[in-house]
Amino acid sequence: MSKNPRKSPKAAPELQLGRAVEWPASPEAAQLDRVPNPQKGTDYTVRFTAPEFTSLCPITGQPDFAHLMIDYVPGGWLVESKALKLYLASFRNHGAFHEDCTVAIGKRIAETIKPKWLRIGGYWYPRGGIPIDVFWQTGRLPKGVWVPEQGVAPYRGRG
Repeated sequence: MSKNPRKSPKAAPELQLGRAVEWPASPEAAQLDRVPNPQKGTDYTVRFTAPEFTSLCPITGQPDFAHLMIDYVPGGWLVESKALKLYLASFRNHGAFHEDCTVAIGKRIAETIKPKWLRIGGYWYPRGGIPIDVFWQTGRLPKGVWVPEQGVAPYRGRG
């Protein structure tokens, strides 16, 4: 009996996928799930865009906003998108500087899925008149893999 390639496998019971879960109280408490890469032998790029990422300033408690772009070349694992959404949302009540949020997210994903390559761009909206852009990546992009530009324009204010 052959398996139907179009039929999606059921999520493992420990995954958050396919069931109601509580919003995580903090990034440390958030569960970041991974699923097997069905194209493990092929190098390709996966992109997640989070244009409404929020966290809190650790000094003032005021909200900070960013447009995050996460690109990676998977190895044996993929980031499960619902878990990533919950993980990113866990920063909404978390106080950390822009640099810490951006790099911590990249490191946590890399630690969880062990990609062949990963980069994250954190394009933070200005507060106090200064936008901060933060970039982090693992290693070198595998030869021959196409990765489009992140396409987030530098902040220009009203003009």
